[in-house]
Amino acid sequence: MSQTQTLSEAQEIIQDSQDYTLFSWSKQKGTNPIAVKHAEGVYLYDYDGNRIIDFSSGLINMNIGHGNQRITEAVVKQMQEVAYVTPSCVTKVRADLGKKLAEICPGDLNKSFFTLCGATSIENGIKLARLYTGRHKILTRYQSYHGATMGVISAGGDPRKLPVDAQQAPNFVHFDLPNLYRWEYGEENLLKESVASLERVIAYEGPGNIAAILLEGESGTSGCLQYPKGYLKAVREITKKHGILMIMDEVMSGFGRTGQWFGFQNHDIVPDMIAMAKGLTCGYLPFGCLQVSDTIAAKYDDAMLPLGLTYSAHAVCCAAALETLKIYEEDGLLENANAMGRYMEQQVEKLKEIHPSIGDFRNTGLLGCIELVKNRTTKEPMAPFNAKPDEMVVMNKVAAKIKELGMYTFVRWNFIFVAPPLIVTKEQIDEGLAIISEAIKIADEQASPNPSKGGA
Repeated sequence: MSQTQTLSEAQEIIQDSQDYTLFSWSKQKGTNPIAVKHAEGVYLYDYDGNRIIDFSSGLINMNIGHGNQRITEAVVKQMQEVAYVTPSCVTKVRADLGKKLAEICPGDLNKSFFTLCGATSIENGIKLARLYTGRHKILTRYQSYHGATMGVISAGGDPRKLPVDAQQAPNFVHFDLPNLYRWEYGEENLLKESVASLERVIAYEGPGNIAAILLEGESGTSGCLQYPKGYLKAVREITKKHGILMIMDEVMSGFGRTGQWFGFQNHDIVPDMIAMAKGLTCGYLPFGCLQVSDTIAAKYDDAMLPLGLTYSAHAVCCAAALETLKIYEEDGLLENANAMGRYMEQQVEKLKEIHPSIGDFRNTGLLGCIELVKNRTTKEPMAPFNAKPDEMVVMNKVAAKIKELGMYTFVRWNFIFVAPPLIVTKEQIDEGLAIISEAIKIADEQASPNPSKGGA
């Protein structure tokens, strides 16, 4: 095939996609997507033969990397036996996956309700919390994201909910949790104030009205904002005191991403429910799970459980998930996430020395985010929270340069996400950070270069 034909094929694919499909979170005119022909490991390959390093694991879900044929084989084998049965029937793969998740999850989190994605996991968690407690309010953090369906976009605090605020679901109460990077009074005082602030909100809303507190295991989309040390432990004690359930959203932070099976395990707590998706099948098939404690499940031993989905416990998706969990263990991916996370932190520290626009780097395992600022003293962001298009000029140039140099990664506001697949090597981290370093030079031109003015 000639280069001209290849280019024409790529353009046709892009044009047909633009003409006949809709793109998420984007204006529909002027999109410039990568036409991906195949993918392997930490790389995407387009129709021109270009190799593109995937430094955010897709949407921080391709934890085991692209093109792992062990998943293909498991899926094909299951399809040859049975692809679908109604959720009232069972398959061996459903039983095996439920048993494996009970083994992985701490405490008495032994019951799996299988869903289709992260949003449906959290939707069902919210529903179950209200049914189990007989209460109606759900408390969540402002700077959080839990999905895009009407219920969970209302639950989240991400500004993508603002256009649909008039249709928001009721009985979600948001609270603020300041970011240590911009907190002026020390980490110990941040913990005290954050806990006290949450206790005030609970008192104002009436603890007897609150069904659950929903939090991310580790922050992702909002900028990898880290909890004050001891915060989740304090929240867990508060929930127990008031009979409030604790739901951990591990859709992004689960399955080795933070160096543990789940992000909350970095904080020494055990919640009542865990919402899972992304890393459960690593994007090979859409799938999710709501993991529920035995205590909650026991209520429905002799009463109907009012949860249901046509594709719950889909056999082929269960097969993909079960094989994915085997890969995490057999390939030592949690251990690699910890080791490569430490290496990433060391290398970004070196970048800070040469780039005055790097204000902060927040990272847990391989869930990291570089925050760019105009001035290190004032910490003025290179683009503000929920930036308007005219406030994104510099960051758009940075993102375009990253793409031009052969990288796909998630860039949002003044954040550059660094969350490669958990199979990543030191050499691949160096390759990716070299691209980011080159692109950040554009932001450096807008940053204060002089230490007296807050530069490096």
